[in-house]
Amino acid sequence: MKPIVRILLTGAGSPAAPGVIQSLRNSEEYKFHIVGVDCNPLSTGFHMADLHYIGPRASDEQFIPFIEQVCRNERIDVLFSLVTDELIKLSEHREVLSQMGTHMNLSAVPVLRNVINKGMLYNELQKMGIAVPAFQVTSSAEQFEKALTALGYPEQPVCFKPTISDGSRGFHILDDHIDRFELLFRHKPTSVYVSHSELLRVIQGRKEFPEVLVMEYLPHEEYSVDVLAENGKAMIAVPRLREATIGGISTKSLIRKDQDIIDYAVEVVERLGLQGNIGIQIRRDRSRQPKIVEINPRMQGTIVHCTAAGINLPVLGVKQALGVLPMHLESTVIWGTRMVRHWKEVFYHADGSSYTL
Repeated sequence: MKPIVRILLTGAGSPAAPGVIQSLRNSEEYKFHIVGVDCNPLSTGFHMADLHYIGPRASDEQFIPFIEQVCRNERIDVLFSLVTDELIKLSEHREVLSQMGTHMNLSAVPVLRNVINKGMLYNELQKMGIAVPAFQVTSSAEQFEKALTALGYPEQPVCFKPTISDGSRGFHILDDHIDRFELLFRHKPTSVYVSHSELLRVIQGRKEFPEVLVMEYLPHEEYSVDVLAENGKAMIAVPRLREATIGGISTKSLIRKDQDIIDYAVEVVERLGLQGNIGIQIRRDRSRQPKIVEINPRMQGTIVHCTAAGINLPVLGVKQALGVLPMHLESTVIWGTRMVRHWKEVFYHADGSSYTL
């Protein structure tokens, strides 16, 4: 009989949750009792979990007491968070949860602070001599305008994003050379491209301005690299070439063994001292050299693609949290595995119970 491991999965409504749950259910070693948590009562992961709770956001002062209560009541063995905003708070309370028998494979708080804030991340990697995009961190409209010029605009396109944000939120490409007619009639209205005149209309006269990372545009292939790290050592790194995306989530991807991407991701993880399931976004610059876009110090939205390619990183993350992860992982990655994602529905009865066709 398989041993039962009780999992608390926060962010059950996130894009990653269905794939993580599918990966756990696919385990040949364990039977998982999965408890989902999310602030959204219609979270898809609730339908796939054995039990669920509607809980507060990480910003709520009741978040940690709520998590502790659920872990105690449900005798949780391993806690996985799919929500970046929760990670620092959870890492701060690692010892309390551990004493209750709940384990996590999260990075230390100082490391999380350095990677969640993209400005701090770029500065840290630059100090280490690791290649990063040309960038400036700005906190006012005036600084923002100066950064655009310094980074080569309008001769070269420039992109920008808040230093703290999840997924593709707030990401835009400033490019006045793009065909506006093409953009107007053939691109979806959610296109990331914006013109200088449009940008000025939005930011001029605004007294409040977020901290924004302005960086060189990296025009070539984009990768998500799923890494499992143990005490600052990368145990395995699997690049997924992102061939098509919607809202920052891969809808078509390819597991491809590009060694320079693997080497770059491993160096970043090991120099920063990361721990657990890590996601690294990388793009190739104009010379096709790999450069960082961002780090998600948690499981990524399409980690299930790795499971389908023979390497079940969520289950390995459980083994790591329980202290039974082998020191040398025999890679079983089936390189060349391609994924195409499609829509699937969850329906709800009037009483709130869910079902699928």
